[in-house]
Amino acid sequence: MTIKRIAIVGATGLVGAAATEYFSGLPGWEVVTLSRRSPRRGKPVHHISADLTDTDACKAAFAQAPTITHVLYAALYEQEDLLEGWKSTSQAGINLTMLQNVVENVAGRLDFKHLTILQGGKAYGSHLGRVPVPAKERWPRMDHQIFYWQQEDYLKSRSADAGWSYSILRPQLILGDALASPINIIAALGVYASVMRELRRPLSFPGGGQYVTACADSRLIARAAEFCFMHETAAGETYNVVNGDAVNWRDLWPSIAAHFNMPVAGDEPMKLSDEMPLLDECWEAIVAKHGLQPLKMSDIVGSSWQTADLTWGYGKERPFDRLMSPIKLRQEGFSDCYDTEDAILYWLTRMQDAKILPR
Repeated sequence: MTIKRIAIVGATGLVGAAATEYFSGLPGWEVVTLSRRSPRRGKPVHHISADLTDTDACKAAFAQAPTITHVLYAALYEQEDLLEGWKSTSQAGINLTMLQNVVENVAGRLDFKHLTILQGGKAYGSHLGRVPVPAKERWPRMDHQIFYWQQEDYLKSRSADAGWSYSILRPQLILGDALASPINIIAALGVYASVMRELRRPLSFPGGGQYVTACADSRLIARAAEFCFMHETAAGETYNVVNGDAVNWRDLWPSIAAHFNMPVAGDEPMKLSDEMPLLDECWEAIVAKHGLQPLKMSDIVGSSWQTADLTWGYGKERPFDRLMSPIKLRQEGFSDCYDTEDAILYWLTRMQDAKILPR
């Protein structure tokens, strides 16, 4: 059997962690991980610890790595203010440099075959206003500032006639359990529910009005990446990746409350990015009470309180529906899917099993 060796860039993030675990158990694959911290999961044959913005450090680190045949590029630089960063030219430049420092160190090797990179709903302008439902890959590129376009143009130019190919996956609101991720709704949800329970409050909905949206389980994204690696028809293509169902977060609240053995209540709007950091001492008490890993609230949630405010529509009477079509990828032959309610409870349970969240 010919061994395929994947470099998972951003191995401690939401997608990277799930992909490291998935490919580590996949026959015929070896895993090389790249991240500043060592991965918590999987069985990499080699780990690269490097700052992706440092060109010289990346060159030296990759020189010590084994030959790489495939790359899943799941690294991301975000500014502290997420919304402002998405429009920032400096953030776009940093993200492009990071990608270049990977590609220029692997693409010159004869065995290199394919790179899959992540984008997201911001490609359709979902962070700017209403997007037609469902969003489809065949639409013309939207003329707005987002770092995706610089990365995509670079990959298209760099791979032309070079003997390797690339593909783009666009997931929507990724579900996973990475620590200190800027866009981890599971971490924010789990800490919010745990703190409300400790304060003897019911699980109230902290957001705004109702709307319909979708999510992408990080395990699904890992499988979609494998699909792209193994199918030549994926070369140069862009695919939306979503679980396959649609959800209204308010309608999920009773199931989430039951998971934490809490009563469910109605609306109690709360700007979590302002209010939750004020409850650090409550979280410290929860850690001590339940013997959890000695992690601060910020160590777990990172900037994801902003993500929670955006996801749950805080301050908006009627948020726009946000749905991305999974049809193109399905028509290509990828039929995997997840029930989003089950996936949310699965990742909350994983964080409880790891003693990051209390039971």
